[in-house]
Amino acid sequence: MSTLKFDEGRLMQVLVAPIVSEKATMVAEKSNAVTFKVLQNATKPEIKAAVELMFKVEVKGVSVVNTKGKTKRFGKTVGRRDNVRKAYVTLQAGQELNLSGEAA
Repeated sequence: MSTLKFDEGRLMQVLVAPIVSEKATMVAEKSNAVTFKVLQNATKPEIKAAVELMFKVEVKGVSVVNTKGKTKRFGKTVGRRDNVRKAYVTLQAGQELNLSGEAA
């Protein structure tokens, strides 16, 4: 899979933000996985290559979830939350990714 070549500029944009929530923390502890918000049109091989490039870790697998944005009311006006694409990136055994910024 690593024989595929992606544009490095595109890979730097694929990962939008890490998701830090109670569920993401539980998944991280249970299955050595990290959760990211990614671009709507990002593919699994692109996400894998981006994580390996940016964090210098070996990725075991990538699962992707598309969440539809909810319609919400803000007083009189009706608004809509954005659609979100989440990637659960499972790391190889022995690999660790520290998003908190603390030196271990």
